[in-house]
Amino acid sequence: MFGVLGLDPDAEGVYRAVLMFPQVGVAGLAAHLGWSEDRVRCSLDVLARLALVRHSEQQPGYLLLVNPEVSLASLISRQETDLAERQRQIAGSRLEAAKLIAQYADSHRVQRNLGVEQLSGVDEIRLRLEELSHSCTSEIMGFATGGGQSAAARAASQAADKEVFDRGVQMRSVYLESSANDSGTTAHLDWLTSMGGRVRVAPSLPMRMVIFDREVAVVPTNPDDTGVGALVLHGSGLVSALCALFEHVWEAAAPYGSRMPHPGNSSLSPQARAVLSLLAQGHTDEVVARKLGVSVRTSRRITAELMAELGGRSRFQAGVIAGERGLLQGMSLPPRNGAGVEAE
Repeated sequence: MFGVLGLDPDAEGVYRAVLMFPQVGVAGLAAHLGWSEDRVRCSLDVLARLALVRHSEQQPGYLLLVNPEVSLASLISRQETDLAERQRQIAGSRLEAAKLIAQYADSHRVQRNLGVEQLSGVDEIRLRLEELSHSCTSEIMGFATGGGQSAAARAASQAADKEVFDRGVQMRSVYLESSANDSGTTAHLDWLTSMGGRVRVAPSLPMRMVIFDREVAVVPTNPDDTGVGALVLHGSGLVSALCALFEHVWEAAAPYGSRMPHPGNSSLSPQARAVLSLLAQGHTDEVVARKLGVSVRTSRRITAELMAELGGRSRFQAGVIAGERGLLQGMSLPPRNGAGVEAE
């Protein structure tokens, strides 16, 4: 009860005992409380520092009980004074914080009014994403490239996502099929769906992207090193186009946990068809691997199997043959310069 006044449980117990038996010495208090004498002396030292008891001038080594009407009232008064000073300091800090926030807003207002912000580095990207998530009120949509997500990225994402879900914001996410190869990422996707998030998977994605309330979008500046920087887009035309892209990919993707559909009569898997579409555009094994979120070795194995099945003598020829046979019909080809925002 008196913790706010600086009394720990032991000191409070001894103080109550002293109030009941003011003439009992250390030995008597120890016997009454069932404690050691050293434990009682430590608590008496605390009471002395708080001026609830004081040393006797007539009998050195003895402590005298100060009238609680005086000592407790004085102690509470000191606490009230300290609290008032603390409140004054907080009020001053609040005023200074408001000034800094206004300065920050002024320094960024011109840039943001232009419709495009440029972010540099992972730290700046993460901070801006946190701001946008905090201010989001209705919906977040995004593409998650890179296959399996790192443990650090998943932990950071869950902390932010939980706050978003708690505010009733809807979330739709499209992950790569290859994410299923990482147990930590599948556990994260299970958590997302359990929280009410809607998750779908696709064999490939055009870029990494996050859209907030259909008003602000974050896209990458570099397709090969997504942690280098990102662009925050505010223009209605740009963001509307990205929303349309998301909806197109979302409709073609499969709900997380289900088998991806195989359009037409082709026996090729969606991942193999995505590889073919990338080969038809002349992409290298390294680019194919990055866009599918798999290793280069896996990309080369899939390519070799497709070339053998289609009878193509080159990667490009295999893609052309697939197109001629109608194996790529209905598939949205990702742009050659697609990129992803990597804030991990």
